[in-house]
Amino acid sequence: MKEEYSLKPLAILAILVIGVFSVCVVAPVFAADQLAGSDFQSGSWAKVVDFFNFSRDFAASHNLTGPPDDYHAYVYMTYVNTSGLQMLYAGLCNITFDNDSYLTIPMQNFLMHYKSEDGSKDVLTDSNFLMLLAFNETAQSLYPDSPNMNDNLWSSFSLGFNFSKVFPNDTFPSLNTETEILPLTNSSDGLTWSWGMTYKDLTAVWWRTYISPDNETYNSEPDALTTYDELTFNYTLTISPDTHTATLTESYIIGRVRDLWYFWDWSFIPMYVHFNSTGCYQFGYKLSNETVYDFLQDEQIKMSVVNFQTSTVIDRNNATVDTYSNSADGQNATDNDNMVSNSTISTYTNDGEKIFDTSFGTKETYKLYNYTADPTETTFDTYNSTARTAKINGFACNTNLFAYQMGSMKYLPWIIYDINPQLYEHAQDCITNMTRANYFYIIAFPVYGGYRIEQDPMFTAYISTQTVPEFPTTLIIPIFIAATALATLYARKKQTTKPRNKTKL
Repeated sequence: MKEEYSLKPLAILAILVIGVFSVCVVAPVFAADQLAGSDFQSGSWAKVVDFFNFSRDFAASHNLTGPPDDYHAYVYMTYVNTSGLQMLYAGLCNITFDNDSYLTIPMQNFLMHYKSEDGSKDVLTDSNFLMLLAFNETAQSLYPDSPNMNDNLWSSFSLGFNFSKVFPNDTFPSLNTETEILPLTNSSDGLTWSWGMTYKDLTAVWWRTYISPDNETYNSEPDALTTYDELTFNYTLTISPDTHTATLTESYIIGRVRDLWYFWDWSFIPMYVHFNSTGCYQFGYKLSNETVYDFLQDEQIKMSVVNFQTSTVIDRNNATVDTYSNSADGQNATDNDNMVSNSTISTYTNDGEKIFDTSFGTKETYKLYNYTADPTETTFDTYNSTARTAKINGFACNTNLFAYQMGSMKYLPWIIYDINPQLYEHAQDCITNMTRANYFYIIAFPVYGGYRIEQDPMFTAYISTQTVPEFPTTLIIPIFIAATALATLYARKKQTTKPRNKTKL
């Protein structure tokens, strides 16, 4: 079942041409609101915005070509403007094509805009959830319990690969998932805010991914198709004017894997088996009692999340201020591999003023709900997670894996220039370019088995209590890098991959 094979590029390309964006279901209708510059003068709001409409309007007024008229990208946004802080969150609901097909890719982003604590600098920070990354360790692993170039890696992404078009005689789940919006609420004093989003019945492809010794990253064939019960992000923002801090706790839930289709031998007719909570099946027949949890445990599969953090700072003279990020023991976090599991990464300006923290030590553990032992998922065990900064090029230069993000760079000047050209000149190389991130970091969960995971890292901004300038409306665009580029990729005729010999899942 798990034999080795050599990838056949032409066969894979043929399947990709058939499968990419071949979703054929009726898209859900969102009541999209308009986004206007005046919105950012308000104290708070929450709404769903059609970002492609926003892009088309800008393009029309500047004699540019925007996304096709029948493309729509629905994004849930929340905004809080109080006590010298402006926070903008965006979570991608889904993207529709041709009015009758849609695709959901989990994407989470939040921006914080504020004056530094001494009031001398204008700070914009950008935090992004990129993907789930499954892995198992090899004898040559560089960092225990943390995915690295010597491990077997699988990027968990909904890249539009529709298996039902390749295997019409079997039933595969749609790559389109439900999204559930958790409304924005606040405390009576207006200093604590909560909101979130849930992706329900999330189906994603596990793409075999490689990181070379020189940190060139690429991905090849899909190895598995998985369905998670959910992927949930809950946020709580707490502002403390007395301590000049704004703390955002991001509590996320990776739901249990309910189904997994494992593929091998793509040379002619791809072969596969289907695991769920009752056993292993092929073509509708039960082969064994090996469940999906048995399979993931036997293969020693572990799970992780990949994020990146970046910032741009401008002083009173409208000049760019350099920043640097260090771990608690003084190690440089930018473009370096450092274990930071029980500590904090702090970002400073070049004069030593602290502007931002990402804290892992406040919640070094995670909860694991063993469905096999307790199908109600009411009890849990607690395990230590691992957190590590990573080489930037190992992820940011993967032009296949992150083609959605990179392909939309050309749209960024449209919005930012029209609203705040000076701020854009400073921010474009930092906020819109993953290779300029302050740091990438990976939170890994060594004990997994396909079960439900809960954890909550913490982010802290060090702010002044004075009023901040008007929010740079157009800097919301990095939030939609993945969404906008789908229009570009939809028209692509081919995809380039680098074949590698397959290691078993």
